[in-house]
Amino acid sequence: MKNNKKTIPSDRAATLRCFIPYLSRYRYSLWIIALLVIFSAAVNLYGTYLIAPIINQYILPHNYDGLLQAVLFMCAMYTLGVISTAVYKQRMTKIAQAVILDIRKDLFEHMQSLPLQFFDTNTHGDIMSHYTNDLDTLQDAFHNCFDNIIQSFTIIVGTLIAIFILNWQLSCIVSLFMIIMTWLIQYYGKRSKKYFRVQQQAMGALNGFIEESVEGARVIKVFQHEQQSIADFEKRNENLRFASANALTYAGRTIPTVVSLSYVNYAIVACIGGFLVLSNQLMLGELSAYLIYVRQTAMPINQFTQQLNFILAALAGAQRIFTLMGIQPEIDEGRVTLAQVKRTADNSLTESEAHTGQWAWRHPHENKIEYVPLAGDVRFENVVFAYQSNQTILKGISLYAKPGQKIAFVGSTGAGKTTITNLINRFYDIAQGSIMYDGIDVKLIKKADLRRSIAIVLQDTHLFSDTIMENIRYGNLNASDEQVIEAAKLANAHSFIRRLPQGYQTQVQSDGANLSSGQRQLLAIARAAVCDPPVLILDEATSSIDTRTEKLIEKGMDQLMKGRTVFVIAHRLSTVRNADAIMVLDHGVIIERGSHEELLNKKGRYYQLYNGQFELD
Repeated sequence: MKNNKKTIPSDRAATLRCFIPYLSRYRYSLWIIALLVIFSAAVNLYGTYLIAPIINQYILPHNYDGLLQAVLFMCAMYTLGVISTAVYKQRMTKIAQAVILDIRKDLFEHMQSLPLQFFDTNTHGDIMSHYTNDLDTLQDAFHNCFDNIIQSFTIIVGTLIAIFILNWQLSCIVSLFMIIMTWLIQYYGKRSKKYFRVQQQAMGALNGFIEESVEGARVIKVFQHEQQSIADFEKRNENLRFASANALTYAGRTIPTVVSLSYVNYAIVACIGGFLVLSNQLMLGELSAYLIYVRQTAMPINQFTQQLNFILAALAGAQRIFTLMGIQPEIDEGRVTLAQVKRTADNSLTESEAHTGQWAWRHPHENKIEYVPLAGDVRFENVVFAYQSNQTILKGISLYAKPGQKIAFVGSTGAGKTTITNLINRFYDIAQGSIMYDGIDVKLIKKADLRRSIAIVLQDTHLFSDTIMENIRYGNLNASDEQVIEAAKLANAHSFIRRLPQGYQTQVQSDGANLSSGQRQLLAIARAAVCDPPVLILDEATSSIDTRTEKLIEKGMDQLMKGRTVFVIAHRLSTVRNADAIMVLDHGVIIERGSHEELLNKKGRYYQLYNGQFELD
């Protein structure tokens, strides 16, 4: 079930309110479980109460027939209790798994809706800890606590009622000890709660560091930073140890303290009760039943204490989970969508359910719907952008790319080249100015439709644990095998794929560990080719390919770029010589623009870069 309430919990009550919608779907089953738990607990309480009449009415008078009947009745009663326990335990397990399944599903779905900035500002390990540590603690608590808490509460209340029925004087002593034990549970619980929350945060930070160390193992070894990594790990590990030790210290003090008090309580009640029996103020059977009740009071309180520790750890994990789910998703107020169209007899466009290969923007106006052909005309008009409010990255950028043009961006690292391409996709929104796509402000276009019309080949290629065929098909999930192969041929990847052991069915291992960096980049280019978009962004797309391989794919790249609007970011200036326009950026400003020859003739920054007089850093 989808939790649509996007609120960030600030305390335990708010966290529980976020959790309740997930329980409501199974409320009838939970009510049945609660009734079975109460019945099972009541059977145990009543069985203890029967000890008094059995001793007084059957054992002391030597009534063997009555004793046999009483024993048989107790056996039948306890059998029903065992059956009810087995039923609710099995049912509780299924519901716990179902609830966690719903939360995990909603967590992943919500994560997919978050803006790119979230993933840029959070480590992968910390994000993953929500699915591992946090969900695990929540699952353990829900699986173990719901029925046990009901059972413990029922036994505590039932025991208090039973002992006051048997002897109210002794019960005053027991009640006093129970109040003291309850106060101690609350006292230690408040102190451990804080450290359980810190423990979950420290565990997420440690997992994030471990993941980064595993991914960067090659870099660590190249620069011989093993000792520094160990030192950083030990620091984070110590933070986790400190938080865990404090949380478990306060939690661990509770049970021994409660048990010790219960022993003192039992001893005092046994001594006073013995004097009452000797003075004929209390019967032996009543004292026997009473002492068993007193002995049993420690068990539900201990269980309640253990469940409290589970709950505190789970609430810390649940708060992190619902905090993530409360983060505002990527805002999309666009109303312009992509539609498959066909031309009518009067040369106008109309929507078509059949595949036509022609696309247009479906732009609803107040009185009509306009169909704007998807061409790939991109224009920036005085665009200002900053990742952080105090540091402007782009300062009044204006440029245009007509359909079919190839626009190249060159400049030093941090000049704003990649930022421009991120804005075309609306991975981020601009502060000032406008970005027009086929004459439509990109803010009016639904993000999914906007990004469907653009393909990107990144410098850091990510491949999935699947076959070569499916990794290429990721660019267009509806592509046939023949289309995938054609895309691979276009990117000049077909040749090396055929030489692989299983060809296109070869499994990609660990983000392409069984492929060279150049082969991974070729697959990324093929993935963009199968997408067949009007706009193509190449962000250092050939940086991982050697000069020989680069020459082999130039022809394929030319075919891929033919008829498309292409934005190219490259450090190799040789790859942008045939661009229609080259933009030279410096600190978020376009300082030069023109063709390769025009910029060389100006003998400005591009001339210096091209001749090696000024280096790209």
